[in-house]
Amino acid sequence: MGPIATQVLTIFVLVASLHISAAPQPPSGYRSTLTHVDSKGGFTRAELMHRAAHKSRHRAATVLSSSYSRTSSSSNTRPTRIYSGQAEYLMELAIGTPPVPFVALADTGSDLTWTQCKLCKLCFEQDTPIYDPTASSTFSPVTCSNDNCLPVWRRNCSTTSHCRYRYVYGDGAYSAGVIGTETLTFGSSYDQAPSVSVAGIAFGCGVDNGGLSYNSTGTVGLGRGGLSLVAQLGVGKFSYCLTDFFNTSLESPVLFGFLAELTDPSDGAIVQSTPLVHNLQSPSWYYVSLEGISLGDTRVPIPNGTFDIHDDGTGGMIVDFGTIYTVLVESAFREVVSHVAKVLNQPVMNASSLDGPCFPAPAGERQLPDMPDLVLHFAGGTNMTLHRDNYLSFDQEASSFCLNIVGTTSSVSVLGNFQQQNIQMRFDITVGELSFLHTDCSKL
Repeated sequence: MGPIATQVLTIFVLVASLHISAAPQPPSGYRSTLTHVDSKGGFTRAELMHRAAHKSRHRAATVLSSSYSRTSSSSNTRPTRIYSGQAEYLMELAIGTPPVPFVALADTGSDLTWTQCKLCKLCFEQDTPIYDPTASSTFSPVTCSNDNCLPVWRRNCSTTSHCRYRYVYGDGAYSAGVIGTETLTFGSSYDQAPSVSVAGIAFGCGVDNGGLSYNSTGTVGLGRGGLSLVAQLGVGKFSYCLTDFFNTSLESPVLFGFLAELTDPSDGAIVQSTPLVHNLQSPSWYYVSLEGISLGDTRVPIPNGTFDIHDDGTGGMIVDFGTIYTVLVESAFREVVSHVAKVLNQPVMNASSLDGPCFPAPAGERQLPDMPDLVLHFAGGTNMTLHRDNYLSFDQEASSFCLNIVGTTSSVSVLGNFQQQNIQMRFDITVGELSFLHTDCSKL
């Protein structure tokens, strides 16, 4: 081969390599938005506080006290628009080709993503058209031989039959139908993010559903299991950053993959991390090891092991954005209330209750007093510092200071979303780690 031919071949190979390297690569980061379920409720600040205390205890008593079951019997009563208390944030996506709006309850405590499908046998009301798999060019049913069909769903099912699922939540909400794969689209005009579509996501096509509402069309599972959206995207991590609880019109970002990374801001805040703990009895939940609580420089006298997971799977501390106020087992709750009362130098108005305790404000007082930080001590020497507005609120109607923490007689404690305001929370299911960073979530 002569020198001219060699040069031509070299140029051809170079151009070809440049063309290959310039080919678009599959995205490894995705963005969506979370909208609070009460954003259109028109509730006052006091009403939001009272609802939050009630719903937090309800979720702890029902949803968090037991794992979901996939085999429970269905109700014979036609479901209506019931407020299940299962979640607190709506996540906006689109499903199918052409894409259909998919406004779903985001749940960090379950794995399956599902939406209502035509033809619905029993379905709750929704404000957007119901997804029709026959109208989508990218829908594909999953057979019982597929790994996405869990063993419990394969009973009495041949390898070529469609995989049928039944998903029942702890509060009685449920969905049943067939498992399929579909294209999900992240980003659209509602959050000004570029649209990114992901094909082959396993989901539940629900034709018998009940107990969910908040103008949702289903649920997005963000738990730790293999069927969760986090696992199926193949990115291994996601983060969210919750904006001001009392400004329900503000949206909150939820980020997947490389977009979920935490960056140290210029204000001196640092990224902290603690291991996620496995609970074999509740594998979808994000458990952490809480070792103690301080109010300012004072360690609250809570016995060691109070927040440990017991041998039977009960107990432990869950991180959950479907619970509003942090829920503490009663013994720890009483100690925290006692220490807050001492700092405020005020008696507890509802001392016998496990709802968020309130303390009378001095005459003429219209704002919260200066308060020390409430510090949660996690395994690995990790401290989550909660500033005053992350654990205390002023109730103008009752002229009182209220602690945004509730107690429970059950054994499980929960880090709720009120305490997570303006803290970016990142969950890495690959390495089993929770990281967090104080930041202004409205600017992400």
